[in-house]
Amino acid sequence: MLEIHDLHVSYGRVEAVRGLSASVVPGRVTLVLGANGAGKSTTLRAATGLVPADSGEVVLDGQPITGMATHKIVRNGLVLVPEGRQVFAPLTVEENLVLGGYVAKKEQSSKELDRVYEMFPVLRERRRGPAGLLSGGEQQMLAFGRALMSAPRAMMMDEPSMGLAPAMVESVLGTVRDIANSGIALLVVEQNADMGLEIADDVVVVARGEVVFSGPAEQARSDTSVVRAFLGEAALGA
Repeated sequence: MLEIHDLHVSYGRVEAVRGLSASVVPGRVTLVLGANGAGKSTTLRAATGLVPADSGEVVLDGQPITGMATHKIVRNGLVLVPEGRQVFAPLTVEENLVLGGYVAKKEQSSKELDRVYEMFPVLRERRRGPAGLLSGGEQQMLAFGRALMSAPRAMMMDEPSMGLAPAMVESVLGTVRDIANSGIALLVVEQNADMGLEIADDVVVVARGEVVFSGPAEQARSDTSVVRAFLGEAALGA
């Protein structure tokens, strides 16, 4: 289980995250919604050690990981799929995947590579080619696969559908659901509220660095005024 308790993060005098709390259990997707600048990405970056937290606690399966170096957080079982995919374009697909398994033992890395190729057959087909030649959707699959190479217990995803063709969004978010169904706890930031709600179990809505709604996805889907109040009509495609 991944738990974030009363997280505060600042950039200079600007408090980007103000007392945010959220949690997610294995096999479930917690969707984080909010307008640009609400503090969503900062929360993920602080939880994975990429930016320092002022206060608060991040706990993974009962173990506090706040303040750990990022590579140690990954080794403990929490990994981030970053916004914009950030694959290493000149390297081959397989080299990108192998880099994702740098914290794993060799035999485990080999096992995870087989698992990734089984989940994403297109990556097996393109494994010898440069990652930069993949389509946007294929690069997102590679970013997922690279994260899975560390055999995580929990994953954070920052805008997995961003920049993708509409026809590809459904496929990518369906993959997010498949990853959760494999037993991994997922905390997902997603601007496409309409599609995100289709695959989420729980929802957290953030405004100005604070949680303004937290509850089951069914509640958010049935009472769309909750999401519209903070994201606007366009967020739900209605």
